[in-house]
Amino acid sequence: MFLTEKDGVLTTDEAIEYLKISKPTILKYIRIGRIKAIKAGKGWRILQSELNRFLRGEVN
Repeated sequence: MFLTEKDGVLTTDEAIEYLKISKPTILKYIRIGRIKAIKAGKGWRILQSELNRFLRGEVN
């Protein structure tokens, strides 16, 4: 996961809204490694560029 200047950091709720998927689905994708995320407290943080990579179908 690379940080770019305009790369936003999203919570899981924001990522769910961005991808239009359910919470169990995004948590499953994080768990199996399809979406890279960082554990922060009780939640996860995901770079917007990582979500864009996921949407383009690029492999980790």
